[in-house]
Amino acid sequence: MMSQEQNDLITRTGPKDPCGKLMRMYWQPAALLDELEGPRPVRPVKLLGEDLVLFRDAQGGYGLIERHCAHRGADLAFGRLEHGGLRCAFHGWLFDSSGQCLETPAEPVGSKLCQGIRQRAYPVVEKGGILWAYLGEGEPPAFPEIDCFVAPGSHTFAFKGHIGCNWLQALEVGIDPSHASFLHRFFEDEDTSAGYGKQFRGASAGTDLPMTKILREYDRPIINVEQTEYGLRLIALREIDDERTHVRVTNQLFPHAFVIPMNTEMTITQWHVPVDDENCYWYAIFTSYAAPVDKQKMREQRLELYELPDYVSRKNKANDYGFDPHEQQTATYTGMGTDINVHDQWAVESMGPIQDRTREHLGTADKAIVQYRRLLRQEIEKASKGEKPFMFLDASHARSIQGPATMDGIGPTRGWETFWMEVDVKRRRGAPWAAPVPEEIADAVPHLRVV
Repeated sequence: MMSQEQNDLITRTGPKDPCGKLMRMYWQPAALLDELEGPRPVRPVKLLGEDLVLFRDAQGGYGLIERHCAHRGADLAFGRLEHGGLRCAFHGWLFDSSGQCLETPAEPVGSKLCQGIRQRAYPVVEKGGILWAYLGEGEPPAFPEIDCFVAPGSHTFAFKGHIGCNWLQALEVGIDPSHASFLHRFFEDEDTSAGYGKQFRGASAGTDLPMTKILREYDRPIINVEQTEYGLRLIALREIDDERTHVRVTNQLFPHAFVIPMNTEMTITQWHVPVDDENCYWYAIFTSYAAPVDKQKMREQRLELYELPDYVSRKNKANDYGFDPHEQQTATYTGMGTDINVHDQWAVESMGPIQDRTREHLGTADKAIVQYRRLLRQEIEKASKGEKPFMFLDASHARSIQGPATMDGIGPTRGWETFWMEVDVKRRRGAPWAAPVPEEIADAVPHLRVV
């Protein structure tokens, strides 16, 4: 358990909050690139508690500026895209992507009022199908050269979904290996050949055992947590018998992302981004090491649950997440259907808008959560002192943050330590794009360093 003060410290991300200062030192997902498609590329965005408007100008550049006009506060999300910027529909004031006011047409001819008017604005870049914003001061950090940023666009797919709770409890589901044996338990196994685009529905590497069967029957994993140069590595071991052990390797990418295997050919890199203290979006980039991603199928699958334009789940608190007591008895552990995003959403939203950690009781299986919170508090303190926090990267250091390695498969009970690395390296070496082998993995399995 922790005090209320400690809980506030690690959850609240407003402009004046210590954790908010830390989060503003990293690039944040602001929107999917898809959201600015169409004839009017303008979207309201709320990010880290700030009300903003995102737009693409006539030159193809992106602007992210304060949502309420500097004149008299009208909503720029309804502005007109004209003359290289966004024009307020109230009195015609025009702002460019840097926030500079270019015209104040209602003023007398020759007025220079616009020269001293500037909206708060933030830089925006596109990477991996996501538009990223930097809300901090000074020069932004470099992006790490992780797989989802290195892979070609043909082998990645980006999507997002809204969750009605604080970002931290949403993130912590992704660094909790044991919950999958319960929250995502299926009583019957499906044909794994039909598992494309679905998490936990295929077979693990090196076996025809469905992942659903492994999670259901081996529900007491041994969890190892290692510190890495990017955050934490989690290794969950489920011993099948004396000869075979299921090994699942996932990663926490500081500050608020995780990287997990989706199946033998694809990983998910997912960020949990604060909208405000009581709402967040998950942004995910799916990366394939084999065939190009079937983007249409992936998108259609997810749009069965998420409703545009705000990517809100059709199953939610208002309709009890589709809960069916008969299904809970016969088919799934939750009774909330087969989409694990619904399961996760129910779990974290049911904790309340901001989880009350003064009342929780952590166990051995929560060791990654304990270590992450310790790291988060440490870096909040650094940022509060004006120091550069962990993973605030310069260009040279960014090139060394690669991978990270993931794996989901059946390996030897004795020797799993190098087995999972070998599986990851072989997958990278066989990829149709230049998937880098992280140096620490290459050093551990030198016989696979060169094809």
